[in-house]
Amino acid sequence: MAEVVQAGLWGLVAGSALLLGAALGYGLKVPQKVIATVMAFGAGVLLSAVSFELVGEAYDQAGLGPAAVGTLAGAGAYTAGNVWLARRGARHRKRSGHGQAQPSETHQGGSGLALALGALLDGVPESAVIGVSLLDGGAVSLVTVTAVFISNVPEGLSSSAGMKQAGRGKGYVFGVWGAIAAASTVSAVLGYTVIGSFSPAVIAAVTAVAAGAILAMIADTMIPEAFENAHLAIGLITVSGFLVSFALSHA
Repeated sequence: MAEVVQAGLWGLVAGSALLLGAALGYGLKVPQKVIATVMAFGAGVLLSAVSFELVGEAYDQAGLGPAAVGTLAGAGAYTAGNVWLARRGARHRKRSGHGQAQPSETHQGGSGLALALGALLDGVPESAVIGVSLLDGGAVSLVTVTAVFISNVPEGLSSSAGMKQAGRGKGYVFGVWGAIAAASTVSAVLGYTVIGSFSPAVIAAVTAVAAGAILAMIADTMIPEAFENAHLAIGLITVSGFLVSFALSHA
């Protein structure tokens, strides 16, 4: 199978977890502690994948300088985009509605579009690195795919529950996550085709940029939902997710 097709399929697999999570969050009344648990586990998985699969890989390819600069650049770009979207109603896009609620369209006009753009901002870096991982030997990093898939389930679950509580209909909720799943496919393909034409140093820097964006996303949108009104074992659950991803990367 052509590697570009593989990139698209793996991006779709990872992105489909958002739809799975959205279906659970919209169709079921999931207790807050369950949402916090799966969000914490997903955050731990992503933290490990970013550390060992992305930043570590960027360091091995290009050294500390490009890895550090790229990571900071990614975090800065994500933060700038997130600040802009937060002012338009997407600040609590990963919230399930307990504690900090998402705004309704009546409460803040344009917040629906901001939520959709926020979901896109969160999902693109994760999917791009799936395509980039194919550049290293022609085989996708199953650790990266697994980490993104596992983390996408609670993201879709929590966010769709919050969208429903804010009064948004089924068409909007599944339209947003279906579009993000499609964008994940495209992003993975572009990660392979576009970034693959650059030198190893540039690829390492781009990988680090994606890592920085993902780290900023974890801190800004996943951890607050995981730790607010959660039980005391949430730290242990996060570490468990970290170790599962670590074990997969060294299997």
